[in-house]
Amino acid sequence: MNYLSVESISKSYGARTLFREISFGIDEGQKVALIARNGTGKTSLLSILSGDDQPDAGRVTFRKNLKVGYLSQDPGLKAGRTILESVLAVDNDMTRAITGYEKALEKPEDTEAYQKAFDDMDRFQAWDFEAQVKQILGKLGLQDQHLKVDHLSGGQRKRVALAKTLISTPDILILDEPTNHLDVEMIEWLEEYLSQPSITLFMVTHDRYFMENICDQIFELEGQTFYQHPGNFSSFLERKAEREEISATNTDKARNLMRKELEWIRRQPKARGTKSKARIDAFHDLKDKASHRVKDEKLELDIKMTRLGSKILELHRLRKSYGDLKIVDGFDYTFKRKERVGVIGKNGVGKSTFLRLLTGEEEPTGGKIVTGETIEFGFYTQRGIQLDEDKRVIEVVKEIAEYIPIGKKGRNITASQMLERFLFEGDHQYTYVSKLSGGERRRLYLLTILMKNPNFLILDEPTNDLDILTLNVLEDFLMEFGGCLIVVTHDRYFMDKLTDHLFVFEGDGHIRDFPGNYTEYTAAKAREEELEKIRSKSMAKSQAKPSESKDEKTKLTYAERLEMEELEKQLGDLEARKAEIAGAFEEAITDAERLESLSREMNEINAAIEEKEMRWLELSEYE
Repeated sequence: MNYLSVESISKSYGARTLFREISFGIDEGQKVALIARNGTGKTSLLSILSGDDQPDAGRVTFRKNLKVGYLSQDPGLKAGRTILESVLAVDNDMTRAITGYEKALEKPEDTEAYQKAFDDMDRFQAWDFEAQVKQILGKLGLQDQHLKVDHLSGGQRKRVALAKTLISTPDILILDEPTNHLDVEMIEWLEEYLSQPSITLFMVTHDRYFMENICDQIFELEGQTFYQHPGNFSSFLERKAEREEISATNTDKARNLMRKELEWIRRQPKARGTKSKARIDAFHDLKDKASHRVKDEKLELDIKMTRLGSKILELHRLRKSYGDLKIVDGFDYTFKRKERVGVIGKNGVGKSTFLRLLTGEEEPTGGKIVTGETIEFGFYTQRGIQLDEDKRVIEVVKEIAEYIPIGKKGRNITASQMLERFLFEGDHQYTYVSKLSGGERRRLYLLTILMKNPNFLILDEPTNDLDILTLNVLEDFLMEFGGCLIVVTHDRYFMDKLTDHLFVFEGDGHIRDFPGNYTEYTAAKAREEELEKIRSKSMAKSQAKPSESKDEKTKLTYAERLEMEELEKQLGDLEARKAEIAGAFEEAITDAERLESLSREMNEINAAIEEKEMRWLELSEYE
């Protein structure tokens, strides 16, 4: 069933055309992501679909009586309301019943009001809905539901707006960067929530794992051309590569043909005949085609790095607390060259505070930080920098430096050339800051950080509002960056690609140094939780046996010791086969019978592993 039809819509601002004659449709249950460069109209398109804006031409049609839920970049929340009142702002019997019940709970002595509220909850069957509301708020870290929205940070307000959008149970969700301001656990929960077959979704996001795991179609707006790619993010990358390869091949063919035509046309006198004139006209068309460039809009980063000395950064028994709240409690670490550290943990656990400690923006409560003499920090913060709205882009850059050293050959480039590398080309350099999109502002801020030639980069949520093109090139630059890197990000793809190990903030000031990237960490964590469940089952089982208690049995028999060794060998073989099957799944993606066979074998192996691990744990108690 078709939910949404978009027919030949166009949008311009002044002389600047964002997109022209875009057409597409979205059916019930589809999950679509839009990919485009910053400043090319992603947010404008979402605003048109939501009804907040109108196209210059064309038409947007929703199925009759369709309920639309829209999450904007800058959601407006009514001042004076609590979190709960904000998310229940939809005026219907069910939300009024829940609001009344929550107010009644605040005054339990008013038994009459409480009874009325209780009866209303029953009458409008609001109990399940209330539980769902509280679950969503809890998953998004909004446990204090009676807190006024006036006192919330920008990130918290965005999460309230997201909760409100989800709770309104729309027929189609239109989401603008829904993962911004969420920690990784929240993103993984949202990913699972939006994957429900009943949810229809159209979103703009830079989170590539999110698109990979949710979407069944990717829309791409490149220049003013609109492409539709069936499949998830991986499929999109494959099809885009094929398209660009074909385009490049066609351009090469046109150039070769043009050389032959050029030789011919130069040999001719003035063309007077009809045939000759037609051939000359064809030549000019060919020339236009051959001179075409596959627009290579790459963000080129080749920034000269300040020399890095032998002493970099040392943390000695570092402590930081706010009253009883411990952020860091006795942390030791010595940074080495080309260190690549990811910092993870729930929102509010102190990750940003830790970064400010490293740069000296905050003083520690105790311990010592020793910074090498050659260290030049580049600190990209969530809050960014205050840019003068009345200044032009090029003026912002020139205030830092007219010329910027690049590479290793002592070359300099002008401020204008630097801006070109950051995709601020031509007249765009003279755009006022006030006219920049959120992503363009972020890109300009990144430029101001890198052009100071840091050798120790600290990036706090650098992926927010950046388009995928910018992210790809930033990642390539960081992979070649010769200095140290610390990154806090909710972008799992970015984290996996760039980090060697993680500082895991576990709460109460404890920081765990994990040797691996985020995906490896989650796999290890899941394994630990699985083993803990097995241990619990094993303990419960052993306690249920009155005859062979631990007090009666103190050590393994020879036969049991051999059994334990055999179990270890069998578990190793099973894990190896499990890994083989996981790899075979991808190869057999188009073979339904093979996939079914592999799935059955995987289930059998998982069951065998669990059984043997339980027995191994039983025996290990007497080692």
